[in-house]
Amino acid sequence: MPELPEVEVARRAIEEHCVGKKITGCSVADDPKVIDSVSRADFESALVGRSIVAALRKGKNLWLRLDSPPFPTFQFGMAGAVYIKGVALTKYRRLAAVNDTDEWPSKYSKVFVKLDDGLEFSFTDKRRFARVRLLDDPESVPPISELGPDALLELMPVDDFVDSLSKKKIAIKTLLLDQSYISGIGNWIVDEVLYQAKLHPLQIASSLSKESCKSLHRCIREVIDKALEVGADSSQFPKDWIFHSREKKSGKAFVNGKKINFITVGGRTSAYVPELQKLTGNQSKEAPKKKSRKARSDVEESESKDDDNNGTSKRSKTTEGVEGRQKKKTSEFKSDSIPSKGTTQKQVKAARGTSKKLSESTRATTRQKKAKI
Repeated sequence: MPELPEVEVARRAIEEHCVGKKITGCSVADDPKVIDSVSRADFESALVGRSIVAALRKGKNLWLRLDSPPFPTFQFGMAGAVYIKGVALTKYRRLAAVNDTDEWPSKYSKVFVKLDDGLEFSFTDKRRFARVRLLDDPESVPPISELGPDALLELMPVDDFVDSLSKKKIAIKTLLLDQSYISGIGNWIVDEVLYQAKLHPLQIASSLSKESCKSLHRCIREVIDKALEVGADSSQFPKDWIFHSREKKSGKAFVNGKKINFITVGGRTSAYVPELQKLTGNQSKEAPKKKSRKARSDVEESESKDDDNNGTSKRSKTTEGVEGRQKKKTSEFKSDSIPSKGTTQKQVKAARGTSKKLSESTRATTRQKKAKI
């Protein structure tokens, strides 16, 4: 999913190639799920004839400041991307020049814009989890108004960071995913910075040593800076990053020869190296449960719903290990119930037989009572 580096590279590309130019044409998709609370006609008429003054970003949100409001804003969701036609070269692969033989604009285009010098760009979204809005003052209303300091532009000073973590009695990964705490950090960035800082994703923030907090602060900066240095092109990320093995199957995922385990933290699939990232203090006796490949897939599919489409993160309150212990509920079979997935025929027959015997016993008891009366 696009996170701060991907959105920032898109912003820089628009800033370099589109700022100062006038919009001469605009086509908006008939997709009310993505185009939020504004009609196609109103959106198009609001952009045509306006000049792009600036391209701005906070967290994973991008917006264009025009010479007069309203301004188009973009939440990238799970698969949002910006494409620019006519740009000869750019590091960000999603912004690579579009060939004459390619479909243009893409059938997944949600907002297509023509500029007065002939340049064209498009915001696309294959998965339809992105949100595009037209706002008079994007920074004053949700979701942008609910975001915490931007991880690139406004990361709190290290001493303030240390002090802040000392007051947070929550798993460190869950905290860093909370966009109201620090904005722009998503799942892959958190996994990477925690791996680089050698911190377990379930470690309670307030239990971290001062040295660990400083290391985490440094790693946040280093990972984001490095990702931006290579234009958010993941193929150029350092080979020793855990990023490259996050999508591999459990049991077959390794980084620098060390095994990677997968658990759920804050409702998100989390990759970590148990040999390096150990729970400390009172949490050292905890043994987080590993996550199967299928379970990881199910979580990944729903992650975007909890990510960009809300200004602040609305994460699951129950997580593996110390963050929360769910009580296992046992299901009772009923004679007319539909068997759950994985239930064997033998179990179903046994359950129905038990239910039938209970029913017959109840009817017999009722007959006895009536006879006495």
